[in-house]
Amino acid sequence: MKLSIIISTYNSEEWLHKVLLGYTIQTATDFEIIVADDGSTSKTQAVVESFAAKFKHPILHVWHEDNGFRKCRILNSAILKSNSDYLLFTDGDCIPRKDFVANHLKQREKGYFLSGGYFKLPMNISKAITDDDILTQKCFDASWLKKQGLKLNFKITKLIHNHYFAAFMNWVTPTKRSWNGHNSSGYKSDILAINGFNELLEYGGEDREMGERLFNLGLFSKQIRYTAICVHLDHSRSYVNPEKVAYNMEVRKFNSKNKITRIEMGLDKH
Repeated sequence: MKLSIIISTYNSEEWLHKVLLGYTIQTATDFEIIVADDGSTSKTQAVVESFAAKFKHPILHVWHEDNGFRKCRILNSAILKSNSDYLLFTDGDCIPRKDFVANHLKQREKGYFLSGGYFKLPMNISKAITDDDILTQKCFDASWLKKQGLKLNFKITKLIHNHYFAAFMNWVTPTKRSWNGHNSSGYKSDILAINGFNELLEYGGEDREMGERLFNLGLFSKQIRYTAICVHLDHSRSYVNPEKVAYNMEVRKFNSKNKITRIEMGLDKH
């Protein structure tokens, strides 16, 4: 198996259905999906089970009870359940274009992790996307999105499906090549070396913190935000806590200053 795709989710079964449907039509199919569930109700389990026969390899559902925002903990649990040496991390609100997996596999390279992005949709269009719009890939078409009421701006260029244009834009974009939880991939051995995600952190840069420790380990990153495309479905963020965000930032500053790679509250606590 070439790849394990780890998808984080929490009580967003409507969005998760759309996301999983996007993985059923990938041009590269030698992957497993692991749904990292931060304490959802049984409705999410039902969605996962509805896709049980849709993939080449079994879809796994890794769950723990709801005890606040514990995304880092459930991601670490999912990592330990993975059966591949290469891991792709994304969220249950990001629908992948059909070449999403293929582009991650094509760009992977020892000594690097891949830094992807997304194209964000407003709530009305997120709701309007049907199964057929995903299967026909209309939801990645700028003209279709415009007909749904999307106000076009420069960011729509992310959806231009041209290899040469994407490569050029990856090269010139000023956006940092950070680890983004909605669209990043790397070798499992590198993630194990830094003890995975820091379970002391809640929402607010917790994904980037892990990427910064990969940099401290000596890795580089590749920008693929115009190559490996997903559309981001809108949602509320009731879990945002300014104090926790500030704490995360202090941890990141400390790690950067002291070149921290391995944290204590990580994978080896499982």
